[in-house]
Amino acid sequence: MILTMPAVALRGMTILPGMIVHFDISRGKSLQAVEEAMSDDQRIFLVTQKSVQQEEPDDQGLYDVGIVADIKQIIKLQNNIIRLLVDGKSRAKLLKLTEKDAYLEAEVSLFEDEEEPGSLTYQAMYESVQETFARYAAAYGKISKDVIRKTRDIRQTGRLIDYIGNNLPVEYSKKQKLLEAVDVSSRYEQIISLLNNEIDIIGIKNDLQSKVKQRVDKHQKEYVLREQMGVIREELGETDASADTDEYGRRAEELPASDEVKARIAKEIRRLRSISPSSAESTVCRDYIERLLEMPWEYYSTDNKDLKRAEQILNRDHYALDKVKERILEYLAVHNLTGGGEAPILCLAGPPGTGKTSIAHAVAEALDRRFVRICLGGVSDEAEIRGHRRTYVGAMPGRIAQGLITAGTGNPLMLLDEIDKMGSDYKGDPSSALLEVLDSEQNSHFKDHYIELPIDLSEVIFIATANDAENIPKPLYDRMEIINISGYTENEKLHIAKEHLIDKQLRINGLARDELVIEDDAIAEIIRLYTREAGVRELERKLGTICRKTARAVYQKEIKNAHISAGNLREYLGTRVYRLDMAGQKDQIGIVRGLAWTSAGGVTLEVEVNIMPGKGEIKLTGRLGDVMQESAFAAVSYVRSVSRRYGIPEDYFSKHDIHIHIPEGAVPKDGPSAGITMATAALSAVTGQKVRADAAMTGEVTLRGRVLAIGGLKEKLLAAKAAGIHKVCIPKDNERDLSDMSDEITEGLMIVPVEDMEQVAAEVLV
Repeated sequence: MILTMPAVALRGMTILPGMIVHFDISRGKSLQAVEEAMSDDQRIFLVTQKSVQQEEPDDQGLYDVGIVADIKQIIKLQNNIIRLLVDGKSRAKLLKLTEKDAYLEAEVSLFEDEEEPGSLTYQAMYESVQETFARYAAAYGKISKDVIRKTRDIRQTGRLIDYIGNNLPVEYSKKQKLLEAVDVSSRYEQIISLLNNEIDIIGIKNDLQSKVKQRVDKHQKEYVLREQMGVIREELGETDASADTDEYGRRAEELPASDEVKARIAKEIRRLRSISPSSAESTVCRDYIERLLEMPWEYYSTDNKDLKRAEQILNRDHYALDKVKERILEYLAVHNLTGGGEAPILCLAGPPGTGKTSIAHAVAEALDRRFVRICLGGVSDEAEIRGHRRTYVGAMPGRIAQGLITAGTGNPLMLLDEIDKMGSDYKGDPSSALLEVLDSEQNSHFKDHYIELPIDLSEVIFIATANDAENIPKPLYDRMEIINISGYTENEKLHIAKEHLIDKQLRINGLARDELVIEDDAIAEIIRLYTREAGVRELERKLGTICRKTARAVYQKEIKNAHISAGNLREYLGTRVYRLDMAGQKDQIGIVRGLAWTSAGGVTLEVEVNIMPGKGEIKLTGRLGDVMQESAFAAVSYVRSVSRRYGIPEDYFSKHDIHIHIPEGAVPKDGPSAGITMATAALSAVTGQKVRADAAMTGEVTLRGRVLAIGGLKEKLLAAKAAGIHKVCIPKDNERDLSDMSDEITEGLMIVPVEDMEQVAAEVLV
């Protein structure tokens, strides 16, 4: 028999025939299905989801067999939740699932109940099920007497199996197999297999518990015997005070710490003396005492307040970064005047390889403070910051307390590296724990779960680093002052290589200065044609490659020295990785070059638009994020709104499809700054006007064609210059950012501030 009725998808439960059960529903489609059933014959089809996590299942996410049930009672609870009382009637196969209005409607085929003849086979199955269930009930011990009595009253094998299945405390997937066993023979095989498996599992669990109990009893016996031995030794006058405890006591007396700390250490030493040295508790107690003695409670190093020396160190180790150095020196001046206290937490944000960590090193050297680096990348456990409670096996202090122990002073400079790459999971949120660490109002009494005593962090200088400040949690972001470190220009990279990197690589690879000479033109070619980065790490690697090849040749006495110029650079680094001029060779229709910002610096990207006969669809490819997709739709909407101005027929867009593609499809892309690029490409493709090959642009576009401000302008201009671009359109609101840039960045670029798309079109369309 085929029926059509409302359907409800169950999560984590399966109902068998003969089962009367309560369950709650809250999904909108399920609520509407119940209302539809109540308005008809109060029958509803209940089918179980294959995955509990799936929020809106389709027919592929549901099992094929469910149950037709009668709704007996409805109770409305708070928060739009309904509690149903249903009576499972008969198995049914799901033929078709349809989303009708706001609920699911199922077309099902009822399975007819199999008649059980009084044959010896059915009698044998019946008795076998009764015997196996009796063994299971005896082993499990938690089956109620009413259930056991009711099983004896049921005479039909099929009904008996369904009743037992309904009362078994097993997961829903196992009950689903019983539900899918339509004929009695299949159902019998399922229930016998299920009961025997559960009996075996119970037996194994009981065996394990018995072994654990025996082991605990043995340890308890050993504990009592050790305590008795201790009493006997005391009666005999034999002291168990080891040399270690005496040493701990002496160190505690000399420790520069408060009376509270010394009292806690003394208490732990007394406890250690009373514990058997061979017990595990003794090891835990010793570790705790040693940690307390290693903590620099009231020991502080003296700061060097010579600001000129600090400036010399910063200039010695870093080329350019003038604004960053100026802010660091201002910070040190205020720190010297105020003695620390309310000093802000600095966060150096910028692409990899731009010198964030080395700046923190330089600040520590300038102040004569110990330097501690705490890597936070990938940390997702709050205990990494606050420490583990000593009740756990293998407990340890958090990274902050361990950093103080490593430094040996209460006022080191702590670098919180990669603070934007912290995670969070069920073990807590480490970024929330850092809020107390970085708050000058609270960190004077920071509580580490392992140390269990207040730790004064008010004298510690914290400097954080991040590649992308946008990824720092907002509460933590508010605690810090962000100092942006942009990418280096080619000239800056040239000076960094000459003044720092080459000497460093010569030293690492064991070469003297006269054994390797690298000309400026070779360095410039490495920067332009072998590396494309905001920082200088890849540049340093290429220089290291040259040094290693030279070192091998010198060691094998093939040469006495090497002279590297642009002419012989390929012998050392191979084929060029990049082309010198990345700009297009000729003006084209529907192809526009945009500028984008990444965590590694600025890049250029091409936007391609094709127009094809179709039905007015818009297709986006190239792994575009949600924001970028919205920008694409806004760009197309703008082009459609101004189409009459360019003489485009009114029915043009209903008869053509627009395909927007951004190459390098394997790389995810997102952000609004490609808005005017996509709008220009679409306008060019629709009107047939070519776009200047030597032009690039960046800016967010609105539906009315306004151009809004973007970020990362310096990095984008550097990318445009490296790609051989001559004209760059930027938002008018970003014009003020040009005043902070050196002539080296803007030289050779025609930078055109634009306010709307009309200006953009006038500048780049041929």
